[in-house]
Amino acid sequence: MINYFEFYDIPESFNLDEAALKKKFYALSKQYHPDFYAGEDEAKQQEILEISTINNKAYQTLSNPAKRLEYILKQHDLVSEGAKPQLPSDFLMEMMDLNERLMEADDAEKLAEIRAETLVVEDDLNTQLQALTTDYESLNDTAKNDRLNHIADIYFRQKYLLRIKDSLNTFASRF
Repeated sequence: MINYFEFYDIPESFNLDEAALKKKFYALSKQYHPDFYAGEDEAKQQEILEISTINNKAYQTLSNPAKRLEYILKQHDLVSEGAKPQLPSDFLMEMMDLNERLMEADDAEKLAEIRAETLVVEDDLNTQLQALTTDYESLNDTAKNDRLNHIADIYFRQKYLLRIKDSLNTFASRF
């Protein structure tokens, strides 16, 4: 499996230089455009097509901050399909409380109140995530691993919160 950061010869980072990334993407897109290799044998054409595909996937992943974050966590085996994260009980209790109140909400005002509380939690998680990712590249490997565990925790909390936000939107359509 190709590491997208290595593919672009850039350090692993949550906060990339978007312009530099785009520049590398376009340079590789030009260099490995299948049309330039139409006269080559089939093996070479296939190789070029694979490089071109990797370039497109790498750019789609790394240019999107949410996909980039998930990609980095997957690269470090902190996120996998079907994994059940261990979230802190106080966070789960807060989410259960929001969820219960959401189920009982019977007017737009109560929904607005719950939406406001949800936004406060979301803003707090985003602020924590920003603080954790800002200086990530400058850390040593041990500190990076520790930091990645904290980032994964925020990631899973955000995923959980997203389900509540989806429910909020579903309930909002009733009023």
